Amino acid sequence: MAARDVHGPEAPHGEFQVVGKPHRKIDGHAKATGSAVYADDIQLPGMLHAKTLRSPHAHARIVSIDTQRAQDLPGVHAVITGADLPTRYGVIPWTPDETALAVDKVRFIGDEVAAVAAIDEDTASRALGLIDVEYEVLHAYLDPEEALQRNEPTIHESKKGNNVSKHVQLEFGEVDRAFEGAEVVLEGDYSFHGSTHAAIEPHCAVARVDADGLLTLWSSTQITHYVHRALAHVLDLEAHRIRVIQPALGGAFGGKSDPFSLEFCVAKLASLTGRPVKMLWSREEVFYAHRGRHPMQMTYRTASDRQGRVKGVDARILIDGGAYSSFGLVTTYYSGQLLTGPYQFPSYRYDSTRVFTNKPPCGPKRGHGSVQPRWAFEQQLDELACQLELDPIEVRRINYQGAMTQTVNGQRITSSGFLECLEKVERASGWKERRGKLGRGRGLGVAGSMYISGTNYPIYPNDMPQAGIQLKVDRSGLVMVFTGGNDIGQGSNSVVAYLVAEELGLELDHVRVVAADTDLCPVDLGAYSSRVTFMVGNAAIDAARKLRRVVVDTLAAEWDVDPRRVRLVKGVALDLEDPDRHMDLREAFQLAEAKHDTLGSTGSYNTPTLGGDYRGGTIGASPAYSFTAHVVEAEVDEETGRIRVPKVWCAHDCGRALNPTLVAGQIEGSVYMGIAEALFEHHEVNRYGLHKGPSLLDYPLATTLDTPDIEAFVVESIDPEGPYGAKEAGEGPLHSSIPALANAVYDAVGIRLRHLPLTPARVLRALREQREERERVAAAATAAGAPTEPEELA
Repeated sequence: MAARDVHGPEAPHGEFQVVGKPHRKIDGHAKATGSAVYADDIQLPGMLHAKTLRSPHAHARIVSIDTQRAQDLPGVHAVITGADLPTRYGVIPWTPDETALAVDKVRFIGDEVAAVAAIDEDTASRALGLIDVEYEVLHAYLDPEEALQRNEPTIHESKKGNNVSKHVQLEFGEVDRAFEGAEVVLEGDYSFHGSTHAAIEPHCAVARVDADGLLTLWSSTQITHYVHRALAHVLDLEAHRIRVIQPALGGAFGGKSDPFSLEFCVAKLASLTGRPVKMLWSREEVFYAHRGRHPMQMTYRTASDRQGRVKGVDARILIDGGAYSSFGLVTTYYSGQLLTGPYQFPSYRYDSTRVFTNKPPCGPKRGHGSVQPRWAFEQQLDELACQLELDPIEVRRINYQGAMTQTVNGQRITSSGFLECLEKVERASGWKERRGKLGRGRGLGVAGSMYISGTNYPIYPNDMPQAGIQLKVDRSGLVMVFTGGNDIGQGSNSVVAYLVAEELGLELDHVRVVAADTDLCPVDLGAYSSRVTFMVGNAAIDAARKLRRVVVDTLAAEWDVDPRRVRLVKGVALDLEDPDRHMDLREAFQLAEAKHDTLGSTGSYNTPTLGGDYRGGTIGASPAYSFTAHVVEAEVDEETGRIRVPKVWCAHDCGRALNPTLVAGQIEGSVYMGIAEALFEHHEVNRYGLHKGPSLLDYPLATTLDTPDIEAFVVESIDPEGPYGAKEAGEGPLHSSIPALANAVYDAVGIRLRHLPLTPARVLRALREQREERERVAAAATAAGAPTEPEELA
């Protein structure tokens, strides 16, 4: 497939002046000093405070709601229910199954039922207790297997008449023939538990309707554009009468990539009362809103030859989606589509089913949809290596698919530094010298992975750009960058500043970024699927390159030289062949403005046509893929079952590192999150559907004392289509940390842990089963008169 003309690796000035250097984030000082303004910092004159009434039942019909007593409470200005906001919505337009407040039915404990706006939070909370709701309790589905088998009553009334959210079955190549002719076949069951994002900032939204009836919403969202569209749809307002602004954001990790109930509620309440309204969710409410990692039950079969070359992979996956669709359609595809690299599969089949259950709804969490299958397959690849007595790293090298190729399911691979990633972690960890030789209780494990750098397909079909940039040049020499991109802490606004400064030869303090304001900024689709660096970055270069051309041509005409002799670098315009001819960029911009009128430019990015020619073939297709390898060192205490991780080595191929410090930070954060998810975290409900611990006291997270020493390696494969060759770094480095840990446990004590989380109880159970199996084998050998090995050799 022909590549689109995008902004590849070459530097605009011969060598990079800004890109590839360590710089602080442009918002770092404001955040460190506390001057950054988050949603909850916004205080408006006459502002009311809102609270939400939530369902105490996992599944029930709403028989009646009486809000009169709440409305009569002094200090209450408005009460709304589902009748006030009945329009269904969903971040995916084909699955609109949510309402801002429940209409007729609640589907999980914590589902939103009513909202109150009052003079303060205490009054609003008291008013919630005065709302009378009569429920008819229904059977609650808390087990995805039961939800799959039983359909009366269904959680959602639909034409399908069952609890299936989405089913995808795809096959590539001749899978059955591959297994029939295979020399080795492995099969295993694996499960991945639910986990939440635990962003430090809870969800918050503030709405104001001005004297002209224009609605402004400030929200801690990572998808301003989609929230803007959803508000127009649900409130039945013209989109041009709505403005959405994302203030500084205290983390998201995917947990703020849906439109949420509070955004619609504050907008409606502000409209009804004529006063600004704020709603700040408590930590408990964030746990119920959820949208975290989908639990998955997986069965994998892998066929190979005796040299360790994979011939076929066959997967069956059952996904627990919780109460609503969210991104579930995409999750179901991602669970299969994103496994086909960095290894070559001649044949591949997956059958993936997402079901609704009466639990908090799941959604996208860092590494959306593909962390769980990677957990299963990378363990099975390790089992294959051990069964064939091969080095697990060598098995991954044998199966490496290469660069500039295509996967079995039609995904185009451009650059790939996976082999270098393997080599980095192999050498740094002392793999060859240490694996299997650390003594019982200590071990090393390896795993690899691949992830997207943005998705080919926008959430709603259209031919417009997926990312846009506007530049405005001030006569002071300052360049303002307007981007719809959402900086959620990953530093995307800083990346935009680096790229514009590089292209225009500016010092960083001469670039200022305005972001995520639908009135001021061009449309960008949001911070999800690791799309921002690649897509917004290319748009920024496009805009800056157009502006640079105008300035360079102006100076070339003024100096009567070939434009190729003009360079913009370090705040100066100069003639490469005459060192005495130069000009401050401020003067150069003024000269260009005098000749060409007000100075500015726009830029955009859209993906080329990608993906396989089949239903769902574009889902998971990306303009570039990142690659990662992990080696994890684990220690297992056989008395307590506790696993400790002293060190992790992670090498990540991010294309060109636009800022190596930011990339290393993303690698370290991903590793931390992966190891914590494996050992500590578990988002679960009890047999009634009530969350077991909706607080940061009860939900276990890794502390600094639990965090391993992390050695991060930045591998730069230089992608031909990325901005200066860059790819993603925010999600990919998480995936293979978790199976690498499980493989390290096997190297340490010889047990396979296929079900997460890796709790001490699971470790002790597996060790007991290991001892019992050894005793059984020894007893059988004794009965047969065969000699037995000493236990230390077994």
